[in-house]
Amino acid sequence: MANLRIGDRAIDFRLPATDGRTYSLADFQDKKVLVVIFSCNTCPYVRAWEDRMIAIQRDYADKGVQLVVINANDVRKQPGDSFEAMVQRAREKGFNFPYLRDETQEVARAYGAERTPEVFVFDAARRLVYHGKIDDNYEDEAQVKNHYLRRAIDAALEGRLPEVLETLPQGCTIKWKD
Repeated sequence: MANLRIGDRAIDFRLPATDGRTYSLADFQDKKVLVVIFSCNTCPYVRAWEDRMIAIQRDYADKGVQLVVINANDVRKQPGDSFEAMVQRAREKGFNFPYLRDETQEVARAYGAERTPEVFVFDAARRLVYHGKIDDNYEDEAQVKNHYLRRAIDAALEGRLPEVLETLPQGCTIKWKD
């Protein structure tokens, strides 16, 4: 499981994004809820959930919620996760959230992320309130019964903990450097 436990504070980062900017935790201090998702370009689980990630950002943007998506995969092992490929993917999909590159993998390691996608939801005080997967059916959105991420965001916006604090992340393993 992740290094972070429910109630722990978000770990700062300073990473380049596909939009040409560099982001840190402070860039989102005005947001009521911050969702950090470790992701990539190449994992079929990520690709299945990408449209839902875009929809969640769209649906919650006006409520003060920000998704920040981080790719830490080793490009030697997964060339399709290069920064250039990330820029292309963000453009193709119309990402409405920052897509960051963790080249050193320090941020992924600090968070204890192991999979793509892997979700960390932080409340206004930047305390972890949910860790795990987006929902319970990556294959078929119509068959989703538990919208874990949406419920966690709703709870955080209301100043409470979600009913489900953790789920087992489901996806590809992060491709670590040797």
